[in-house]
Amino acid sequence: MYKRSYFWPLVALCVLSLFLFLGQTYFHTRGEPREAVVALSMLQQGNWVLPVNNGVELAFKPPFFHWCIAAVSSVVGAVNEYTARVPSALALSAMVLVGYVFYAKRRGAEVAFLAALLTLTNFEVHRAGVACRVDMVLTAMMVIALYQFYKWGEKGLKGIPWIGILCLSAAALTKGPVGLALPCVVPAVFLWIRGTKFVRVFFSFLMVAVLACILPAVWYWAAYQQGGERFLGLVLEENVYRLMGKMTYASHENPAWYNVVTVVAGYVPYTLLVLISLFFLHYRKPALRPQVWWSRFKDYIRKMDDVRLYSLLAIVIIFVFYCIPKSKRSVYLLPIYPFIAYFLAEFVIFLRHRHLNALRIFGSTLSVLAVLLLSVFGAVRMGWIPESLFSGRHAAENVAYMRALENVPLAFLSVVLVLLPVGAAVWYFRTQRRNAADNGIIYACIGVVFTIFMALDGFYQPVVLNVKSDKAVAGEVRRIVPEGRLYSFRTDVVPNNRMHPFTVNFYLGDRMVPFDCFDPGKEGYVFMGEDMEEAFVERYGEEYALEDVYDSRHRSCDDKRYNHLYRFRRLEAVE
Repeated sequence: MYKRSYFWPLVALCVLSLFLFLGQTYFHTRGEPREAVVALSMLQQGNWVLPVNNGVELAFKPPFFHWCIAAVSSVVGAVNEYTARVPSALALSAMVLVGYVFYAKRRGAEVAFLAALLTLTNFEVHRAGVACRVDMVLTAMMVIALYQFYKWGEKGLKGIPWIGILCLSAAALTKGPVGLALPCVVPAVFLWIRGTKFVRVFFSFLMVAVLACILPAVWYWAAYQQGGERFLGLVLEENVYRLMGKMTYASHENPAWYNVVTVVAGYVPYTLLVLISLFFLHYRKPALRPQVWWSRFKDYIRKMDDVRLYSLLAIVIIFVFYCIPKSKRSVYLLPIYPFIAYFLAEFVIFLRHRHLNALRIFGSTLSVLAVLLLSVFGAVRMGWIPESLFSGRHAAENVAYMRALENVPLAFLSVVLVLLPVGAAVWYFRTQRRNAADNGIIYACIGVVFTIFMALDGFYQPVVLNVKSDKAVAGEVRRIVPEGRLYSFRTDVVPNNRMHPFTVNFYLGDRMVPFDCFDPGKEGYVFMGEDMEEAFVERYGEEYALEDVYDSRHRSCDDKRYNHLYRFRRLEAVE
């Protein structure tokens, strides 16, 4: 039965876990500023259809996600880390809350609430929900559409599921046709299995797909008017050649087993609970004959509850689909995570009633990790960890991270965040001593996970990852060249996938353009890795003289190079 008493606490948990610390961590990978700069260019150029960023780039993805960033940023007056991540956090919150209502009305409030918490607190979903990437918005639109189409099926496919159609349109405008196709295939297969005539299913979802294509088609037409053949080539590269494995450049190519590994790793820490439970479950001898196995499987599917079957089909169909293309990333599988959470919630409740010791071991392990996290931080603060402990090519960076933790001022909120996981661990140990009939031990385990995420998001990650970020480098470049165009130079220019100093360029306000694509004039400034100076001189040395004006002494978070800012002058100007 649906209970509102769970809904509002869930809203509060979404706010606490997602929105409090969105802007604390600077951009420290090239992916986030690469998306954020598209929204920045929209606002700067007033072009919300096909803006150009980094001097020459068209966005690799459709603009819905960037529209969301630009809309939020327009309210506060700037595109920054917080506003760039808000759309992902809003999308995750919406997906969790809609999922809770969906399952609560059909499978009970308890299991729905637990499934929502498991969705909110696994590693992969949480990471995507606080990042400036298109994946969580795409996932939320696809998953909410799947919920809406199930409801449409309950009504006998009567009427038009406008909410689901709009979600499909938003998904297609976030990452292309894949966001439109999969949410139609899953309910179509489900209804066909449950006895709805194939012809009716086919034409019903064909209608849905056609209606969902209207808004994306308007944008694609408008974008083609601006970008022409170059835009069309980019669309084919990202949406057709990627699926066919015929891209002009390698993009996240991985074998099929990679998807299994990423789901197992992505559901940390709950994969640990599943692993522990394997030692407590009772097993029966499997059927060796294929006929017997197949008969049991068909009987199991036939007797399965509709919601469970629908959730299972969503997992299987989406997972298998993403095993087909060569391009594979962990975030592609995000749409299956809420459905896995539903089955995991049922399994956790089963363990609570039948194998409580599995939960106790899991919770105790988490609590020990929470205490260990504080202990390691305390050792760092006391200076007990020597720098000689780190070796190898990244030793200097690791030492810098450790020194940042050692020297960061501890405000009141920082102390609270550091101590929060330990407080949750104490709560867990008090709870697990009581063999109560309710699910208190489950919530105590999740509470430890929740507080660890809060401590990481609000304190540990900002302190460590801000050292990794190129934001300070951009600040120094801005001090030297406060306004005007700057240039970048690279030797690894790949067709259709040109790399740029994304992080530095974003923090400079999208002022940096490729040296080889523009007439640099008589003098100016060029930003490049120290290993590229020789190539620059070889290519342009007869025309320009270089002067090294700034050594970042920082390993870039974009390309792992040590970048310099050079002043260049045309040789005739020097003479």
